[in-house]
Amino acid sequence: MSVSLPLIDVSPRQPEQLSADDAATYAEWFACLAEPMRVRLLHAVAVAGREVTVGILTEQLGVSQSTCSHHLRKLADVGFVRLRKEGTSTLVSVNPACCTGLPHAADAVMGMLGPRPCCPEDLPADVTVRMLEPADWPDVRRIYAEGIATGDATFETEVPDRRTLDRAWLPDHRWVAEIEGRVVGWAALKAASDRPAYVGVAESSVYVGEGHRGRGVGKALIHRQVTAADDSGMWTLQSSIFPENRASIALHHSAGFRTLGVRERIARHHGVWRDTVFMERRRTDDA
Repeated sequence: MSVSLPLIDVSPRQPEQLSADDAATYAEWFACLAEPMRVRLLHAVAVAGREVTVGILTEQLGVSQSTCSHHLRKLADVGFVRLRKEGTSTLVSVNPACCTGLPHAADAVMGMLGPRPCCPEDLPADVTVRMLEPADWPDVRRIYAEGIATGDATFETEVPDRRTLDRAWLPDHRWVAEIEGRVVGWAALKAASDRPAYVGVAESSVYVGEGHRGRGVGKALIHRQVTAADDSGMWTLQSSIFPENRASIALHHSAGFRTLGVRERIARHHGVWRDTVFMERRRTDDA
C-alpha cells in the first residue's frame, strides 16, 4: 500500500477547512505513530537508505522478531513502509511518498499550507520608507552596530564596512526608514546564490535602531521590501533568525514568511553554538 497524498485546495482569500477525509487519513497516520516502537522502527528504516531485513531491525532495536514484525505490519498498513519477501527473509524499505506525505500532513493540520498574508497592515503614519542614498551609510552602519549589540540580531560581531555591504546588497532593494527626517531603520536584500537559477531568491535583513523598536518601523520596512520584491519578479525571500529574536520572527510571519525549520547548532556566536530559525516567503503568483 502506498501513501496517497491529499491535496488541499485553498482560496486566495478564504482558506478552506481541512476536509473530513483528509482529517481521517492524517488521524490514522498519527495514531499509528502513537506507539514509540513504531517511531523508532520507521526512523531506522528511513535512515538505512536501503532495504533491511527484519532480523537486522530486531538487533538494532533490541526487540523480539515477533514484536518487530507486529509493528512493521502496522506501519505497512498505513503505507509508511513496504514489506517484500525474499526467500525466508522479509525485506523492509521506507515508502518514498512517506518522506513528503508525513511532513505535509503536519503542515496541513497546523495551517501552514494556506495562503500567507502579503505584508503587515496598520503601518505607522509617521514612518517614511525610501531608497537608501549615499549619505545614509553612516546611519545604516550605526543601526547595524546597535543590532549587533543586542546579541540576538546576527552572527556578525563587527559591522561590515560600507564597501562590503555595497557589494552584497541588491542595488534596487535597499531601504531606509525615517521619522521626522532621522534614519531609524533599514532593510536590504542580498542574493542567496550567484548561480543563474537562483536569480529570484534573496536573503532578507531588517534592522531597527535602538529607541525606535516597537513603533512599527520594522512593519513599514518589511512592507516595502516584500512588495518591491514581488513587483520586481523575485519569487522567494528567506531569512535565518535566532529563536530568541521573537520580534523579528513575528515580523517576518506578518509579511508572509513561514518557518521551514530550526537549524540546530548551525554556527558559533561568541564561542557558543547557536540555533537559527529558517524562514521563507514565496511570492503568491509563484506559490
